[in-house]
Amino acid sequence: MSDDKGDFATDVRLLRISAIAAAGGALSTIAADFLLHLIRFFTNLFFFQQISTANHSPSGNALGWIVVVVPVVGGLLVGVIARYGSEQVRGHGIPEAIEAILFGKSKMSPKVAVLKPLASAIAIGSGGPFGAEGPIIMTGGAIGSLIAQYFRLTSAERKALLVAGAVAGMTAVFGTPVASVLLAIELLLFELRPRSLLPVAIACAVAGFTRPLLLGSGPLFPLHTAVLGPIGLLSSAVAGVIAGALSWGLSTWLYKVEDTFGKLPIHWMWWPALGAIVVGIGGYFQPRTLGVGYDVIGDLLQGHLVMHAVVSIVVIKAIIWVIALASGTSGGVLAPLLMMGAGVGAIVGPYMPGGDPAVWPLIFMAAALGGMMRAPIMAAVFAFELTGDANALLPLLAAASVAYGFTVLLMRRSILTEKIARRGYHIYREYSIDPLERHYVEEVMSRNVATIDAKTIVADVLNDHFGAHQKFRAFPVVDAAGALLGIVDRALLDRLAAQNIEAPVGTLFAGSVPEVALPGETCRNVAARFAVKGLDRVPVVEEKTFRLLGIVSRFDLLKPSTAVFSEEREREQFRHLWTTTSSEAASPHKDEDASKEAVGVVRQKITAREDAPGAERKTKSTVVRQE
Repeated sequence: MSDDKGDFATDVRLLRISAIAAAGGALSTIAADFLLHLIRFFTNLFFFQQISTANHSPSGNALGWIVVVVPVVGGLLVGVIARYGSEQVRGHGIPEAIEAILFGKSKMSPKVAVLKPLASAIAIGSGGPFGAEGPIIMTGGAIGSLIAQYFRLTSAERKALLVAGAVAGMTAVFGTPVASVLLAIELLLFELRPRSLLPVAIACAVAGFTRPLLLGSGPLFPLHTAVLGPIGLLSSAVAGVIAGALSWGLSTWLYKVEDTFGKLPIHWMWWPALGAIVVGIGGYFQPRTLGVGYDVIGDLLQGHLVMHAVVSIVVIKAIIWVIALASGTSGGVLAPLLMMGAGVGAIVGPYMPGGDPAVWPLIFMAAALGGMMRAPIMAAVFAFELTGDANALLPLLAAASVAYGFTVLLMRRSILTEKIARRGYHIYREYSIDPLERHYVEEVMSRNVATIDAKTIVADVLNDHFGAHQKFRAFPVVDAAGALLGIVDRALLDRLAAQNIEAPVGTLFAGSVPEVALPGETCRNVAARFAVKGLDRVPVVEEKTFRLLGIVSRFDLLKPSTAVFSEEREREQFRHLWTTTSSEAASPHKDEDASKEAVGVVRQKITAREDAPGAERKTKSTVVRQE
């Protein structure tokens, strides 16, 4: 075993990035506190005509029918900000963060850091049925990205700081540091490496410790429910199916409404105001659907609302949320999903067997979040951290997982990735360890290499190796000790050897250092150098002596993929057959033979071209005897 191979590829820069992430976590907490105060400021201004940051719900307004106009004013302001400020303020934040990470080198502008919270505060403060988490994810991400740009970091390091700032902001809003880390892992990072996980975890921890200084401590919705029995587990699975169907319906409806807005013969700047008309009408009939609605979520979880109120909240919230979000205004999706999921749980809870009806709003809340976001572990832990209800953790996980499976099977894309796909980018959300990272150069290189002695005359090289019987495109040149001097091909000889036809071929490499690979390097590192430098092959040498060990080509780097193909496509089936042969029956040591009963194992390999439906399957069976 080589001592130079470790579990992770990292260096001392990780400490620097982690320290920056800690500072970014604190700044994101301050930004979250500022955003919440800004939302309260506009809520008081729009609904109570007060200059205040006191925490008042818009449902307590006394505007009467004028409440219909308030969201329209907010929608007009958001449209103006988006058109003349930055179009990135539109939407709910997470798709925009993903797009910046995957397709924008994790770069965000200072404009976004300023205008996103402003537009979101106006939209939510004027009654928009959104949460604060989407805007703070975008704002915190912008803070992390700007810090990274100031320190002139790489794109990968910027991504770590962008995500760290984003989820630190979510931690500050909800007090859910572990769920925020899981959000990063399941939705934003698209990798699991120390260079990204450590900064994210540190930023969330800092935000979690900083939050009580500004926003208070403890769970946002304290709750304690009874432990569910075995029947409750089955009911949790049913809840997951119902929540998955809810997620599918909301997402499908959302993008159909968005398509309808796209057909309007007016500029998109006016769409938020048009959508806000419906918000205002809904708010007139059910004021508790306006704004963030954290108080409503708490009442649903505690069972403080009568059934007809719950039904009206769920129906009207769904309608105004879908239309408002489809109109391109600014606001988050987590809080509305929590409200609608908890509302559905409150409606069907009395009919769910195996547990106290009080637990079902919580379970449906997590399931709706897991199905819609396609992040089941995050959803379960998020609901747990919001309530502190340890008894509900297992059914939360079961319901969120079933909802996740439901939407994975029935929906091509989630509410997050569909938005990005409509902008021309496809995101494949499955990821695993790169096979090129699992294998090293020494495992795939060709060891039997035809070499050229450095003392060979160039003319002889041209005649013997690049003549009519040429076997290879290039040949390593080595000295008497086997040390590599360079690699020669026809193009190099044509370029350099015209005036040195009688010179030893080794002189062509005087003063030059050839591109080489080391046997302990990962195939991924070498493949990256191939791509950057346009190489077809490189010699593999011993690090200290430069002695040639082999050569690795582009074809060699494809070898790890064959193992992955086999793992994905080759199916194996094992059956145990208890057999007794005639010779064993005639043995004088029957008792001993019986105690060593022979086991026949039939191994069946089924290889099918899954990408060619209806392709013929080839079956090959082998019988193996074991005693």
